Amino acid sequence: MIIDTRKIISITEANQNFSKAVRIADEHGDAVVFKNNRPKYKLVNLEKEPDMEITEDEKIDIAAKRVMTRFKPAFEELAK
Repeated sequence: MIIDTRKIISITEANQNFSKAVRIADEHGDAVVFKNNRPKYKLVNLEKEPDMEITEDEKIDIAAKRVMTRFKPAFEELAK
């Protein structure tokens, strides 16, 4: 298993600064949490990792958010 060192965060640091773990996942798609110097957990950004098993409703919510974010100016103009 090859892990990008920019994705690694210790479990202690993740507990004390969860927002840092989230930032790593936002920037790189996921964050790997190490416990006892070994990879133990993986925090995944579901918007960047569509391969995760999620329900159909969750897939629709994610797709709708992507469309709304991407085309927000167009929707705002149409709303006028």
